Amino acid sequence: MYMKADPDAAWEKLRASRANPPGKAGGGARRKTYAASLEQAEQMFRAAAVVGPATRPLQVFYGLSQAGRAIAAAAVDLKGEDWRLDGHGIKAGGFDKPFADIEIRTDAATSRGSFVRLSQLLDSPVWGRDPVRLEDVWDMLPVNLEYPLTDRNRHPALYTNDVSIHDDPHPLLHVPVCDIPDWVIDDGSRETANAFFAKYPGLAQHHEYVRRTPRPDGPPDFTRYNHGGGELRVSWLLPQGNALVEERREHLRGLTRSHGRSRWFLPAIPPTGREPHLLMAWWSVVYTLSMLARYEPAGWAGLISVDSNHHAVPVESLLKRAIDFLPGLIVATVEEVSG
Repeated sequence: MYMKADPDAAWEKLRASRANPPGKAGGGARRKTYAASLEQAEQMFRAAAVVGPATRPLQVFYGLSQAGRAIAAAAVDLKGEDWRLDGHGIKAGGFDKPFADIEIRTDAATSRGSFVRLSQLLDSPVWGRDPVRLEDVWDMLPVNLEYPLTDRNRHPALYTNDVSIHDDPHPLLHVPVCDIPDWVIDDGSRETANAFFAKYPGLAQHHEYVRRTPRPDGPPDFTRYNHGGGELRVSWLLPQGNALVEERREHLRGLTRSHGRSRWFLPAIPPTGREPHLLMAWWSVVYTLSMLARYEPAGWAGLISVDSNHHAVPVESLLKRAIDFLPGLIVATVEEVSG
């Protein structure tokens, strides 16, 4: 699903917020941190836009890290000194493994590290010593839909929207679930679709697959795309019974994560059974790339060689899109925590 991004507009909005900072960033040390961190974040992202992939992940990650400090400074739910972040709170290793199998771990839930503290703030999981494969988080980023790292069966971010929700009050939420992979559609069975949906907390408790023909016991009624993959209309039975449009939209927001103006069903982080906030999914991937570039420069140079490595173009694309999409996601996250 194509998403538009306007990073200049996002940075303009963040710069404008510094004269009257949101949430808890209205005064004192939190205000100073909010302003200084956003200035550094913007400069890092601007620098990333004019360098090549050899160093780009370093500027992108540290720009995101500084934006995280501004998010924490503005957060109304972080009291006392809890807004102060200390260290990364996330680790990457296994750089001797294939690229898709690089391992990501987090600090314990008691850590003050940026990743842990922000994950808790955003109701996003941390997983401690249990490793998560890079590929599992890579596939959660909507911008990576066209760039698989391996030929394994994928569980990508699945786009949805609320444009088909109408005014008539009834007890069901119906929405399309888009970008379902070919391997699910090719199998065609209800059992495979159910097992696939079980990986997504927002989809696991669905009520039924909406059909175009009156065969409730039939296989899922997928709509195929010409370019591969497809979609399926899905329904949920609302706990409050008959619901108006805004109530059904609110229920959908509770099942999905936002990326810009779009809504996405995300799979769970394997050890936790919970889906991440998209900012933290981005954080995991960009951090890992930055550590690979910083501590394994020869390996990184080989990875981004478009003449010899099939991962080079997907990595280049990811880093370009990070510069485009992350500023808007930062804006949305600041608004989320400061309201």
